[in-house]
This record gives sequence, C-alpha cells and structure tokens, in this order.
Amino acid sequence: MFVEQKKLAQPLDPQTREALLARVRFYRDLGMTEFYRRPVDPALLATLAAAAEAPAPPPPSLPHFESPQEDQPIPPRKPFPTPPAIGAAVPAANRAAALELIREEIGDCTRCALHTGRNKLVFGDGSPTARLMFVGEGPGADEDAQGIPFVGKAGQLLNNMITAMGLKREEVYIANVVKCRPPANRTPEPEEGATCSPFLFQQIDVIRPQVLVALGATAATYLLGTRQPLAGLRGRVHAVRGTQLIVTYHPAYLLRDPRQKKEAWADLQIAMKELGLKPPARS
Repeated sequence: MFVEQKKLAQPLDPQTREALLARVRFYRDLGMTEFYRRPVDPALLATLAAAAEAPAPPPPSLPHFESPQEDQPIPPRKPFPTPPAIGAAVPAANRAAALELIREEIGDCTRCALHTGRNKLVFGDGSPTARLMFVGEGPGADEDAQGIPFVGKAGQLLNNMITAMGLKREEVYIANVVKCRPPANRTPEPEEGATCSPFLFQQIDVIRPQVLVALGATAATYLLGTRQPLAGLRGRVHAVRGTQLIVTYHPAYLLRDPRQKKEAWADLQIAMKELGLKPPARS
C-alpha cells in the first residue's frame, strides 16, 4: 500500500492528469459525488477536487445534421446533449426513402469507439409508416451478425409481445439507441449514446409513430433526456417529440426475471389503449 501511495503522489503527466480530471467531471455530472477509492496523497485529492469544481470545457458539437440553435452547452448534472429540432413531416409514401437517406448519412460510421468491434451496423427494421415503434439499447451478438435489431432470444420474446398486442412485427418499427454492438453487451457509454442517438431521433421524426415504447432504462434515458429509475417512469404516458412514450422492461431483462412479464404486459396495455387496440381473442 505504501508503494502505491508513493506512486500516486508523483506528479502526473499532462495527458494522464487531463484524463483523470475528465473522469472526475463525468462522475460529478452523473451525480456521483462519493465513491470508493484507495487512500492517496491528500494534496493530489485536493487538487483534483478543485479542478472538478471548475467549469468543464464545452462538449463537442453533435454531427452536422443538428440544428445550430440547439447546439447549447450541456447543463450541469445532465450528461445528455439537447436533442436536434424535430424534423419536418415526411409524407407516408416517402418515409422509406427518407429512412434510407439517414442510413446513407450514417455510412460506414467511425464516429465513436463502438465501430472498432462491429461486424454489421444495425440500423432498424419494420414498417416506415408504423403507428408503434420500439426502441432498445443496442445490438447484441445475433443482431451484430445479421444487421437486424432484436433477432436473438430477446427478439423472439419481443415478437411474442408484439403478437400479444394483436400486431405483426412487420407492422411496427424497431431500432436502438446505438447502432453498433457494445463490447460484451455492456451499456453504451454516454459519449457513445450521445453520438448515435441523433440518428434515432431522425428515425422517429420520419416515422412519426403514434406510440413509442422504450425497452429498458437506457432507451428511456436517451429518449427523455434524463436519468430516472425505471420504476418511476413506468405506468404512465410521457410526451416525446410529438408522440406518446411508454416505458417498460427490456426483453433481455424479462428473460432473466420472468416474474416481471406481468408488469411488462401492463405497460403494453397502456400502449394499446393509446393506439385503440384490444388484445386478440384467445382460441
């Protein structure tokens, strides 16, 4: 322990120091003001604490399709960029072409680190005129292999959920916050989600679904632009980008804890009520 303290007390090179300061600011913005750490030189901690309280440098601009008036500094403790302005309505007949233009804009994306482990970029799947749109967190291994969202075990469960609502998968639209698979299916880092989510907002603006369903906390976080416990977001209707948002559990979570399927069905029934749907009669 004495050796570790002595090493930490040595002056840090500028690059390491800036990286450490950036990480402290990141935790501060998330509201994490207390976290476990090994004992280190008090003078170093005092310096880092003072630097963390200093104004953080302005975040990098989002991709060029963001409206200039929306490019504002991120408020403290809210590590989410302001979403781009809602795009102009696209006629139903032109929505498939408009989605293709977004896909072309993404291209062979290298905007964040996720592209380094990507097999296939996963854009979206379903009807461009869907009344119902599902948004998940990010692709998994099966999705990364096929380039289609929700095709693994979680996707099979989502298909069953859609069928229970009296719909077919091809009648809805499915997308994710990030288009590339995070390593080991981890949660996307804030900078990854912030880089990719504007493309999701563009998809939403083109499709103009009557109802959005956020599958899990990560999707709800980026759609609402705020971090809250899932329990506080479920059971009610939120307004997002001119449409109604319902929050429920991610199918992958339901596979781990099937006891919550009843709660997820209750969430989907809220979405069905907004859509004017009734569950299909059982044979």
